[in-house]
Amino acid sequence: MRYAIYFTPAQTDPLTRIAANWLGRDPFTGAATPAPVVGDLTPAEVAFHTAAARRYGFHATLKAPFRLADSESEATLRKAMETYAAGMAPVVIPRLVVKQLDGFFALVPDERLPDLHRLVDDVVVFFDRFRAPLTEAEIERRNPDALSPGEFRNLCQWGYPYVFEAFRFHMTLSGRAAEAEAPRLRAAIESFFAPVLDKPVAIDGLALFVEPEAGAPFTVQSYHPLGNRRERKSA
Repeated sequence: MRYAIYFTPAQTDPLTRIAANWLGRDPFTGAATPAPVVGDLTPAEVAFHTAAARRYGFHATLKAPFRLADSESEATLRKAMETYAAGMAPVVIPRLVVKQLDGFFALVPDERLPDLHRLVDDVVVFFDRFRAPLTEAEIERRNPDALSPGEFRNLCQWGYPYVFEAFRFHMTLSGRAAEAEAPRLRAAIESFFAPVLDKPVAIDGLALFVEPEAGAPFTVQSYHPLGNRRERKSA
């Protein structure tokens, strides 16, 4: 079993609902939905392009998937998340845009937001005590030869290569798309998500996702709103 600390909007948020329909699965309930027809993409093509992202559910990674340390339990992790979230101020992303990153499409902020990066950096450090050290096999699965020296240090120290200076906030919407397919896929995503693009998105909760067994879909185990004891601020 693995856990992950992700951001996803609340279950009833319009962005959450649109993303669940696009990916074909709601991580809050585990319910599957038929793939839609979008532009000139058939349901089969949408299902193909979203297969990898579907398993993880709509999210942005804050603390990448990890096995629990022997000294911790799900109960202690959930309690820590509840306490931590209550004391943290939400951060607002003014605008999300569709961007292709390393071949896959995702929603990303259209500018760098220091407050957002500080929040994510703090989550990485604060919750690291709950993470069991990576095994050699887990390190090898990250293809360490393809990482930069800094990314490899991050992997060994924090369990994930893309933290701190290597972090990019993104909410994945597809697997890697071939160059010939990318324009059609981008057009479909921009059309499907048009009702929620160009609108502010509040990073106002931490979601504990769980993978019950290797390869199983990730689902939301608990959701913890930010800022019960603090006022909202804008990035």
